[in-house]
Order: sequence, then structure tokens, then C-alpha cells
Amino acid sequence: MTQLIANSDGASRGNPGAAALGVIIKNPAGEIVLEVSRCLGRLTNNQAEYAAVIVALEEAHKLGADELLLKADSELVVKQLSGQYRVKNAGLAPLYAKVKALEVKFKSVKYRYVPREHNREADALANRALDGKIN
Repeated sequence: MTQLIANSDGASRGNPGAAALGVIIKNPAGEIVLEVSRCLGRLTNNQAEYAAVIVALEEAHKLGADELLLKADSELVVKQLSGQYRVKNAGLAPLYAKVKALEVKFKSVKYRYVPREHNREADALANRALDGKIN
């Protein structure tokens, strides 16, 4: 059984606007296993948040995880993926469906909302991509 912890963050400068994501994956000991910083083109902030979750799930699966705890600072996305909120926005529905399709590759996926100050590493990766330091 392989457990991983991912922090994800999507950012959009303008809404919609230039968007990017940041994902950091750690093992249970807190050691960084993978960092991803990627530009996404023009998206809304919520679309960028979902893109970050999708990348976190894809990368955790590639790393062999069968259990994933995903932490994000988007309360909307966490509550939608946890089943507390319905997805009403047509632009988010296909992204939500992709996340749910990826979830079945794991024995367990849990989502946890964390305040922005507890998601600084993923936020920094997203901003680094937006600033053109990584592409």
C-alpha cells in the first residue's frame, strides 16, 4: 500500500486569464517526491484549480500511489469533489468528470481544504509558471 499526499493550486491572473498550476507530492514522511509547475493558457481560476487536481491525481497514480490525500485551498473544488456541493458551472462539469474517472484508479482519494497559508509551496509553483520561470 502506497500513500502519498499532494498539495495542488491553480492560479489565474484575470478571470479568465493567464493560468497555471502547481502540484507538490510528498510521501508520508513529508519528503518531496515530485513538483509540477505548468502554464495552462487562458482559464478561469476554478478551471485552473481543477487542472491542478487532475495533474496531482495523474502524477500520484504514475508514482504508484493507491491512497492519496489531496490538499487544496479552493473550498469550492474540495466541496464539489467531496460531494458537499453540486457542480453547476458547465465549464467545470467535464473537469469534475475527469477527476471522478481518475479516482477509480485509487483505493482511496480524500480531499481536504487548507487555508492558502498552508498551501504556499503549491501556490509558489503555480506563480513561478505564471512568472515565466518554468513552462
